[in-house]
Amino acid sequence: MSEPNGAEPPRDCPLCPRLVQFRRDNAKKYPAFHNAPVESFGDSEARLLIVGLAPGLKGANQTGRPFTGDYAGDLLYATLAKSGFTRGTYGGEANDGLTLVDAMITNAVRCVPPENKPTGAEANACRPFLVERFRELPKLEAILCLGKIAHDNTLRAFGARVAAHKFAHRAQHDIAFGNRTIRIFDSYHCSRYNTNTGRLTEAMFEAVFADIRKFLNA
Repeated sequence: MSEPNGAEPPRDCPLCPRLVQFRRDNAKKYPAFHNAPVESFGDSEARLLIVGLAPGLKGANQTGRPFTGDYAGDLLYATLAKSGFTRGTYGGEANDGLTLVDAMITNAVRCVPPENKPTGAEANACRPFLVERFRELPKLEAILCLGKIAHDNTLRAFGARVAAHKFAHRAQHDIAFGNRTIRIFDSYHCSRYNTNTGRLTEAMFEAVFADIRKFLNA
């Protein structure tokens, strides 16, 4: 069995028994799916890292690429394209030829959880991979957190106090990281539920990316 290290979990990562069993169950139900930890996707020289919560069962867990194959990905990649962070066309599949420019996407928890809800212990177990993801991006300047749980896990990965940096849509927070300062941007998650209820509109989401572009271009 592989031992966990680095920024990406091994395909047979053993750290979370509940998630391991869920992977095995899904492998029986959906043998053609990825059914393994989903690796980060994007530019190794990225200045922007986008952090989601966890792979969707029939999104990233199926395709093997973050936010690929579900509604949240449709909105995220469309907005990335409008903001100049993509090359190629998003087709909802890992082999669609899309590449990210100056950006990378990852998740706080890399395996799909039952009912899309990882436990606190599972987030804690996966956090070392998130910390290493930060360290392995030498030009990292900005992080976009999609939702409060991604926000909280990102702050904990930096060793920052969550209570001192409250989540709010379009909020910004500066966090010390070694000899650098990283700007954290918050957004409501780009889920179908949030857009259907009006909690997040396309215009609201695009405004967050406009904030990020302004920061990176300053």
